[in-house]
Amino acid sequence: MTTNHQLSAEEISLAYGERTIIDSLSVDIVPGKITSIVGPNGCGKSTLLRAFARLLKPSAGQALIDAHPLPSLPGKELARMLGLLPQSPTAPEGIVVADLVGRGRHPHQGLMGRWSTRDYEVVAQALEMTNTTELAERPIDELSGGQRQRVWIAMALAQETDILLLDEPTTYLDIANQLEVLDLLTDLNHNHGTTIVMVLHELGLAARYSDHLIAMNAGKIYAQGTPTNVITETMMSEVFHTDARIIADPVSGAPLVMPMGRHHITALH
Repeated sequence: MTTNHQLSAEEISLAYGERTIIDSLSVDIVPGKITSIVGPNGCGKSTLLRAFARLLKPSAGQALIDAHPLPSLPGKELARMLGLLPQSPTAPEGIVVADLVGRGRHPHQGLMGRWSTRDYEVVAQALEMTNTTELAERPIDELSGGQRQRVWIAMALAQETDILLLDEPTTYLDIANQLEVLDLLTDLNHNHGTTIVMVLHELGLAARYSDHLIAMNAGKIYAQGTPTNVITETMMSEVFHTDARIIADPVSGAPLVMPMGRHHITALH
């Protein structure tokens, strides 16, 4: 079981050059749960995730873990607590699956980078959990999109962090692979207590797989809470500028968004 570190942001402002994306945002990530950040393109979802991963320096405020500002923590210490799977990760040309997954052990190794029995065991477990053991000797660039994403998640698992950040982990995947990735993350959360924070575009999947939702709009938090409390017709109108009906997902009971195209709205009247 993991330690359930507390990740939070305190009056954080984030910018790219002169363009402010997030202004004075505060949020506490629920430890030990699955949180999805949703919102329209450009609202700051991925920017917030980058700040939590210490890839983007705030122009004001701070991101914290266990009330400690992220810059105050040594890199390896932070990497043992928090891992990030970016939207489009890149691997060295020709690297095989086992070697890429093994890179997740770096934060746990000493200066000489020597491998312990524990390192080998964790990598083997990560490959098994993600159903990629049979791919261990294959080059990453020969894999399908779904296989590749499972390998990247295996590397994150090998890192053995309490918190895992994922930026659009289902993008470019077909529906079967989307469900496989989200089921895998749910297993990780349920079996190991890992705090999962992910940016998702598909609202139906976000509602089905998340304990907690954060809806962002124009760099601010519009609403947060359970999927039922966050995904409403009013939210769809004010955040996504889309007329929609919300029904119960027949599979999970979570809210399911039924967008109304212009022609269908006309047909209703």
